[in-house]
Amino acid sequence: MNEIKAIEQPNKFSNPLFVTLIASFCCLLWGSAFPSIKLGYIAFGIMPEDIASKFVFAGYRFILAGLLLLILFHIVRKKKFGLSRRQWAGLTMLGVLQTGLQYMFFYVGVSNTTGVKGSIMNATATFFSVVLAHFLYKNDKLSKNKVVGCLLGFIGVIIVNFHSDLLAFSFSFTGEGFVIMASLIFSITAIYAKHLTTSIDVLIITGFSLFVGGMVLTLLGFLLGGSVTHFTLESTGNLIYLVLLSATAFCLWNLLLKYNKVGKVSVFNFLIPVFGALLSALFLGETIMELKNLVALLFVSIGIYLVNRIPFT
Repeated sequence: MNEIKAIEQPNKFSNPLFVTLIASFCCLLWGSAFPSIKLGYIAFGIMPEDIASKFVFAGYRFILAGLLLLILFHIVRKKKFGLSRRQWAGLTMLGVLQTGLQYMFFYVGVSNTTGVKGSIMNATATFFSVVLAHFLYKNDKLSKNKVVGCLLGFIGVIIVNFHSDLLAFSFSFTGEGFVIMASLIFSITAIYAKHLTTSIDVLIITGFSLFVGGMVLTLLGFLLGGSVTHFTLESTGNLIYLVLLSATAFCLWNLLLKYNKVGKVSVFNFLIPVFGALLSALFLGETIMELKNLVALLFVSIGIYLVNRIPFT
């Protein structure tokens, strides 16, 4: 109990080195979700075109992750939620939008574009977050370092995902467009979540939003005829890992947003596709130490450094 209370102290979660380590760890977890979800589809027998069952699979993941955090809150804090009707409404809206609506757009969008383009379009979330923070927070304005850092990070994402189909321009509203919409929703709701942390415990915010969003995805999946039934030791283990991943990464990320500027934290999102590519190569038996992967990691790292050159406040 004392240890969990200790990590929420501002002096630790705003420490530059600590922020870098925790943010990188969150991105590593989210990056590992790419191969884990693909392996989960195989283990549960979910076909690539079966979007409804993918909704159910994601719904189970987020419902269980949300419940885990809410139970943890009850055990650690040893008190009831004690929220007002307005706060419950805000948390419900966050869950519907951040987890439910975002992943609806994301799953449909990814199914209608290539994995390469989807990963690159998803990286636009960082740009949205930095620009929105510029207009919403007086102490989080755009600067030359932020602009250059974000551009270098985005170039790194393009490098790690470079493929010949990028040379042939094509844009589908229900493909690349939906992935960009998912990124925009993520950016807006992340800032809203930061606002909620001023009056609500981060465990409640993260747990309830994941639970509500998971319920939305599951119900929608069922209504569309989806199902997830092939539970084996392998498939269940995969789901448990994704549950723990979501609970840990989203909770830590919201803590970072609570104590730091949005722009300085959001830039770490560029690490997700890089880690995703590296871990996918590892689990699929491909070569990790490709030159493009190393160059991409270098670009992203320089970009993060430039954005965070000014000490955290």
